[in-house]
Amino acid sequence: MTGADPRGSADARRLVDAAHRLAAAGLSPGASGNLSVRTADGVLVTRGGAALARLGTHDLVLVRPDGATEGGTPTKEAGMHTALYARRADATAVVHLHSPWATAVSCLPGRDGRAALEPYTPYHPMRLGRVPLVPDAAPGSAALADAVGAAAAADAVLLLAHHGSVVAAADLDSAVDLAEELEVAAQLTIVLAGTTARPLPAASPPPGASGSGASGSRGSGSGAHRPAP
Repeated sequence: MTGADPRGSADARRLVDAAHRLAAAGLSPGASGNLSVRTADGVLVTRGGAALARLGTHDLVLVRPDGATEGGTPTKEAGMHTALYARRADATAVVHLHSPWATAVSCLPGRDGRAALEPYTPYHPMRLGRVPLVPDAAPGSAALADAVGAAAAADAVLLLAHHGSVVAAADLDSAVDLAEELEVAAQLTIVLAGTTARPLPAASPPPGASGSGASGSRGSGSGAHRPAP
């Protein structure tokens, strides 16, 4: 690598910690899932085939703005990450998972472009927003990256048809939080289907909802630095 190795940075250590947290929560089966942060030098993302449970800083790859990579071969979904950052100036972290409940809901038919998630608690519209269902496309394909980028212009929390979830946020802790909250919302949708449970009346997400418009931030200081202008 040229200059300081970004794998020795605080951003790299935060990525490893977040990966271990997601894996410990059961949201990253096998070697599935990938995550990234935006830095001053580009996008620091997990390498292809890296299991989040065993992730180390040596498993991170820098993707520069011109597409050049340093440190190995990034996840095949790196294009999806860069597409999200291109459409969301507010985002400095992206988490993509194949978590069980969110993936199950991603296999259900959507409604008016939205995923078939039922809003059983007020935190669903407040935190997740509308949750569009991105049409089915091959993992790692340009078609998927383009579709995610288009959807991300208005929403930061997405389900990918027959695939899983992807969220963008203002910092890494917030992105992990949103991914976990999306998984719980998906679990409620599946578990309560066919019961007498009543979803909340349909309503637009309130201004500032995490999943629609500005990405959520916990103000924890855990986010990556944005690229220099």
